[in-house]
Amino acid sequence: MTDAPEQEPRPADLWRQRGVRALRATRDGSVRGWRWWARTWDRLVAALQDEAPVGAGAGPSPPGPLVEQRDAPRLIAVPAQGYVYSFYVRATFAWSSPASLRAEVLNWYVGYFQPNAIQRLTRLAADAARDLPPHRAADLEVALQRALAEDPEWSYRRGDVLVTCRPDAAVRLDERMMPALRPHVDAMVRMEYQFDEQMRRATYAEELSRRWTTILGDHLDADADQEMADAREHLLAAQREAARWIGDLLHHRVSKS
Repeated sequence: MTDAPEQEPRPADLWRQRGVRALRATRDGSVRGWRWWARTWDRLVAALQDEAPVGAGAGPSPPGPLVEQRDAPRLIAVPAQGYVYSFYVRATFAWSSPASLRAEVLNWYVGYFQPNAIQRLTRLAADAARDLPPHRAADLEVALQRALAEDPEWSYRRGDVLVTCRPDAAVRLDERMMPALRPHVDAMVRMEYQFDEQMRRATYAEELSRRWTTILGDHLDADADQEMADAREHLLAAQREAARWIGDLLHHRVSKS
């Protein structure tokens, strides 16, 4: 037996099915549209009231003025002495405003004023780096930190709005300097290790001599034999020699720095 052919739906049924689907789509779209309009309306009302929108997951606003931390988009390159190598400055700015600005408003002012702050920091770094050899990145960082400490807060104004930023800077060495400096750094590490080792030995010898001198002194009297007295004098001489050793090591380290 063969299956009977399926009956084609009647035109009335087709129109009824299409109408039901259209009504359902309209209903779903209306619900989504209404929810979107409700959220948008809440945000608009809150913005007009200069308040942040409050949602189900919103937490309490942090106390104090709003602060936005913003890094410079790239490292700032300033030439070292001789204009062959460069120093690279990583700059960070902490922006805030005495006024109660919303986050998106402060963000706009940060984007507007940060190029000015980067340019000002670049001038400071370039002035400090001009007379420094390219291997003295640490000296440049110290000079920059000192200059920023003298003027820690920079102010910018647009209309009635005042924003301030606190800059911070860290300096990196030119990577092209690494191969030339590595042998010297390795030598300094070896010298530092040798100094620490010699200092430990000298300190231990001085401490040991002091202890034995104290012990012998406590038991030394008029009836003590000459051998014990000689031993005590020998330990005192060793103690003085260890102290001189420590002094020489410290003096040598200071003269090398």
